[in-house]
Amino acid sequence: MKRPYVLVHLAKDLRIEWRSKDAANAMLFFALLVVAIFSLAFDPTDPGLHKFTGAILCVAIMFAAVSSLNQVWARELQNQVLDAQRMTNAGANDLFIGKVLANFLFLTIVEIILAPFFVIFYNLRVVGNAWTLAVIIPLGTWALVVNGVFFAALSIRTRSRELLLPLILLPIFIPALLAMVVSTSAVITGASDPGIWIKMLAVYDIIFTTVCLLLFDTVLHAEG
Repeated sequence: MKRPYVLVHLAKDLRIEWRSKDAANAMLFFALLVVAIFSLAFDPTDPGLHKFTGAILCVAIMFAAVSSLNQVWARELQNQVLDAQRMTNAGANDLFIGKVLANFLFLTIVEIILAPFFVIFYNLRVVGNAWTLAVIIPLGTWALVVNGVFFAALSIRTRSRELLLPLILLPIFIPALLAMVVSTSAVITGASDPGIWIKMLAVYDIIFTTVCLLLFDTVLHAEG
């Protein structure tokens, strides 16, 4: 029985990344760099630091993702692989979802590795419901990756795509970043209920995933 095309694209990206580890290494390096630099600027024993740790964590994740998303379509341009994929029976959305899932998994692995370093560097103690972070972080990660993969495809043929992608992506991502930062900080400090911000993240993910799926076929074939 044939596998769904989404799984074919996902397996391909996972296999390539397993061999090269380019994306994972770049994301982990940038994330650890951001966490380490900010840890030098603050006193980890200061109780007031916990108000800012949510923002630092989210910024570290964002920088890690952008460093990898710039190269998400680079392999497809080599040897006209992207042109060949356009001519297959697989739909454009299968290719898109496969890319999103692969990069979501890469970034999730980096976040799992980053977590203990973050706890140690910032002497972190979660006052609120820690399990809520298992909802907030994936929702924010999905928002970043789904938009990043889409806009990376949109800017794939431009000469300055490394500069253009952050310029397009970051303003679009600001509402999700705000919800992610506030809800994460609310969980860490226990100062407020993050429920409304989690709902905002979920709605954001649904809206932008739908929009990207609707427009990706046009974007993909416009590059032909």
